[in-house]
Amino acid sequence: MIDAAVDIQGVTHRYGEHRALRDVTLQVAPGTLYGLLGPNGSGKTTLFRILSTLMPPSEGHAEVFGEDTTQRPDAVRERIGVVFQDEALDEVLTVRENLRFQAGLYGLHGAARGERIEALLTRLGVADRADDPVKELSGGLRRRADLARGLLHRPDLLLLDEPTSALDPETRQAAIELLEEFLDTDTTVVGVFHNTEVVTAVADRVVELDEAQLQRIVPIEEYDREVVV
Repeated sequence: MIDAAVDIQGVTHRYGEHRALRDVTLQVAPGTLYGLLGPNGSGKTTLFRILSTLMPPSEGHAEVFGEDTTQRPDAVRERIGVVFQDEALDEVLTVRENLRFQAGLYGLHGAARGERIEALLTRLGVADRADDPVKELSGGLRRRADLARGLLHRPDLLLLDEPTSALDPETRQAAIELLEEFLDTDTTVVGVFHNTEVVTAVADRVVELDEAQLQRIVPIEEYDREVVV
């Protein structure tokens, strides 16, 4: 039986002589939303990249639903959806074409694919621009489309890197409401945030990182937003 959706044990990572993470241990329970907070250079993005299988840790290990991110990256990728800080969209393709391509990677076809794409396009306010090339969209619209890409296959673990960056207030609120829906599902979410307002709206727990170390894990009802600078 797997007790943790994410299990990070003694993870240290170095870039040359610079230590970006130092002996981080963290477990994330299934069906919860954890928000990673900390100043620039605290190790948030490095931890995100390790969980998304983009690089192995220098020491220690990380598992997603019992699969090691280094030893079994393909198995991990089948279970995760990733929304990067810089969108992962083909600028030449339309929004709809991008989503159809992503759906095919996860075996989503036919009517189910079309229904899922249309639902996300509508929910994120991109439906009226779905047939425009991505390169013609504003930064906010591109961000919405990329959120749809990450959510398309209903991942068991959703990894978010600044998911509300470049969004106007109205779209940010729509994104918050979408994330709140995950609190009532079995989906686990781990997100890197700078905006404490977003974290306090959606997270179950706040994970504070600073100087490459995990400082504390705080239930959201006990979190003091003034602690993180």
